[in-house]
Amino acid sequence: MGVFERFLSVWVALAITLGVATGHVFPGLFEGIAAFTWAQVNLIVAVFIWAMIYPMMVQVDFATLRDVRKQPRGLLLTLVINWMVKPFTMAALGWLFFRVVFADWVAPETANEYIAGMILLGVAPCTAMVFVWSHLTKGNPSYTLAQVSVNDIIMIFAFAPLASLLLGLSEVTVPWETLLLSVTLYVVLPLIAGILTRHHLLKSGPARLEVWLAHSKPTTILGLLATVALLFGLQADRILENPGAIGLIAVPLIIQSYGIFFIAYGAARAMKLPHDIAAPAGLIGTSNFFELAVAVAISLFGLTSGAALVTVVGVLVEVPVMLSLVAFANRTRHWFPSTTAVEMA
Repeated sequence: MGVFERFLSVWVALAITLGVATGHVFPGLFEGIAAFTWAQVNLIVAVFIWAMIYPMMVQVDFATLRDVRKQPRGLLLTLVINWMVKPFTMAALGWLFFRVVFADWVAPETANEYIAGMILLGVAPCTAMVFVWSHLTKGNPSYTLAQVSVNDIIMIFAFAPLASLLLGLSEVTVPWETLLLSVTLYVVLPLIAGILTRHHLLKSGPARLEVWLAHSKPTTILGLLATVALLFGLQADRILENPGAIGLIAVPLIIQSYGIFFIAYGAARAMKLPHDIAAPAGLIGTSNFFELAVAVAISLFGLTSGAALVTVVGVLVEVPVMLSLVAFANRTRHWFPSTTAVEMA
C-alpha cells in the first residue's frame, strides 16, 4: 500500500479543512464553479470523479464477467439491501429522530422536510463512488461493475414508485436528464475509455498493463481528494452558518450508514462470499447517488428547503464514514474465504 492510501484519512481531513476554509474565504470562486452545472450535475465535480473512476475501469476484464454467474448471491445481496431494506430503514430512522428524538429542537414542518430528504437519499443508491470504495478494499472490479450496472437499471424503474410510496406523494417526477447524464459520465464513458486503454496496453503485454495500473493509483486518490475539497468548498457557508442543524441531520444518516453496512457485510459473511465481493456489496448499499437525491429534493421542495439540506449533508457525511468502513473491511478480510477457495469449493 502506497503512502497515499496508507494515510488516506489524513489527506481527506486536510481536504475537508481546505475546502471549507477556501469556500468561506473565496465564496465568489466557488459560486463560479457551482455555475458549471447541467441537469443538476456539476461538471467540475464530474471531472474529478471521472479521474477517480477511469483507472479502475481499466482493471475491468470483460472475460471475467462470466464469473458473476458463479457468484449470483453477491449480486442478489446487493439488490435486496438497496431496494428492500435501505429505503425503509432510512424512512424509519428519519421519522424516529425528527418526530421523536429531536422533536423539541425541530419544527414539525422542518421535520417533514428532513424526513423527505432522508427518504430521497435512501432510494438513490450510489453509482460513481462505489468504484472508489471497491478499489480501496481490493474488490473485484468486474463484479463491482455488474453490481452497479444492474443497480442502475433497477433505479430507472424503481426510484419514482419507491419515492412516491415513502414520501406519500401521488407523483414524483424523476429528473431523467440528471439520472442519464450521471450514469453516462460516471459509468458509460469511463468504461469505454477503460476498455480502449486496456486493449491498447495489452498490445504490449500484461506487464505494460500492470505498470500503467501501478502508476495510475495516485490519480484515483488525488481525484478523491479534489472532489472532497470541492464539495466541502461549495457548501462552506452552509456548514459554518448552521452547524447545529447539520449536526442533527448527521446523526441518523451516520447510524443508517453503519447499520446498512453491517447488515450487508454480516449477511455476506453468513453466505460465505469471498471478500472481494462481500466488501463492495456492503459498501454499495451504504453509499448514495447524491446528484439524483439533490436534484429531486430541489425540484420537489425548493433550493433552500430542509430536504435539500439533508441531501447535501448526506454528501458531507458520506466520505468520512465510508473511509472508516473501508478500513474496517480491510482489517476483517480474514473473516471471509478467498476467491480461489470459493472457486475450488
